[in-house]
Amino acid sequence: MMKWTMSAVSLIAVLIAYNCSQNTVNAASTNAITQAASASHNSVLTHVIQASSAGMFAQAKAPAAAPIPVVENTDAVKAGSQVFQNNCAFCHGRDAAGGEEGPDLTRSKLVAEDKDGDKIFPVVRNGRAGTEMPAFNLSTAELNNLQAFIHYRAYISATQKGGRRGVDVSDLQTGNVEAGKLYFEGAGGCTKCHSATGDLAGIAKRYEGLALEQRMLNPSGGKNGVNLVKVTVTTAAGKTFTGSLAYQDEFTIGLTDSDSTYHSWPTHLVKFTVTDPVKAHIDMLPKYSDENIHDLMAYLQTLK
Repeated sequence: MMKWTMSAVSLIAVLIAYNCSQNTVNAASTNAITQAASASHNSVLTHVIQASSAGMFAQAKAPAAAPIPVVENTDAVKAGSQVFQNNCAFCHGRDAAGGEEGPDLTRSKLVAEDKDGDKIFPVVRNGRAGTEMPAFNLSTAELNNLQAFIHYRAYISATQKGGRRGVDVSDLQTGNVEAGKLYFEGAGGCTKCHSATGDLAGIAKRYEGLALEQRMLNPSGGKNGVNLVKVTVTTAAGKTFTGSLAYQDEFTIGLTDSDSTYHSWPTHLVKFTVTDPVKAHIDMLPKYSDENIHDLMAYLQTLK
């Protein structure tokens, strides 16, 4: 089996956040991260970031759990595909292989153990408390088609030739917990913004594996896509505007206020302050050693 190093895993985690970028704010963050990679003299990281932005990066393939032997794309699978695209793809990816928030269903233990929907149906109908998985009000026919599609995708995934795909949770459980705690409370500077008993309490229940590492290295935004980057603009007349950063370049600064109204000004005519809570994570990228990341991940995984 291919041996994964934390540095390689870290690259993938960062890239997931890049691929989820949808606006100018996140594009700016991507540029900042690329600069951080260059500053770290990590040519691999810099190259892979650039390749990712051009759509050139693909994850390696990991062996899926023992698949149910589905051998044809039936009408139920085709109908289930539509149900999946309408309700599930935004989290779990179009092919059920994982997305920005949802895990890879083609490698799911629950899916592998499911028989005729006995495991899948309850999760879809009731959701999962404490996670991003909501409940869905689907008909029995829709559920039957949905589980047929998921099993079909699991079968296709398991029978494809190639190497690994994705990262197992065990790949990220190689650090020292005590060293990670010391780094969190000391050299890492994490306690300037976070608390193990406050905002990060239970984070290992909400995220695991690669998703947790993504949140550590480059959290791409707030819950449900809320823009965390804020800006305060003061005009020459002394009037102050505050809102979410909507646009910024060397000529223009723009924000969206609490009423969802967009405002913009020439940068040379106003004074403005941008507050980006993610910037501290970006600034840390060239400073981490692989050992730091191993240990910090080990510690974060204990916060349940």
